Amino acid sequence: MPWLIILLGYFLGSIPTAYLAGYILKGIDIREVGDRNVGAANAFRELSPRAGVAVGLADAGKGILAVLIAQAANLPQIALLFTGAAAVIGHNWPIFIGFRGGRGVSTTIGVLLVVVTQPMLLLAGPAILALLIKKRVTFACAVLFVPLPLVCWWLGIPGPLVSYSIALPSLVGLTHFLRTRRQLARQA
Repeated sequence: MPWLIILLGYFLGSIPTAYLAGYILKGIDIREVGDRNVGAANAFRELSPRAGVAVGLADAGKGILAVLIAQAANLPQIALLFTGAAAVIGHNWPIFIGFRGGRGVSTTIGVLLVVVTQPMLLLAGPAILALLIKKRVTFACAVLFVPLPLVCWWLGIPGPLVSYSIALPSLVGLTHFLRTRRQLARQA
């Protein structure tokens, strides 16, 4: 049964909220405008700030829901962590729109809010402040994700969860690198 929940996590993550918002609100394919990313930041810029916030919350909700379902099914911790990772992978490479998704920032935040709640809440204030001041999602992510493992360790979070707090944001970073590299190659 754990593999079914993990697969469900992937399918939940695969729901392309920015893509759907683009078609519903403006009749456009979000993958063809702006930075061509199927995520909240591109929706914010290309659709509207309200749409971007709604997409970000929905994407975080996908991660939250996947982990809560795994918890409700009383899965072992390792299966729960795989379910959260599957939701992020689903967001980044969604089956429903040809495996071209977002970078996984909001979905990762949702997953980590459930898995390491206290450290995430402690870092949320500085990350939101960084976003409001600098208006750069990448910078705000650095403020949130870089100190996260240290805050987890400081609060006595178990080692596997500290490792997870490194691994999941690393997946976001890897996806960002791969997508940015392709964009730079297109521009050259």
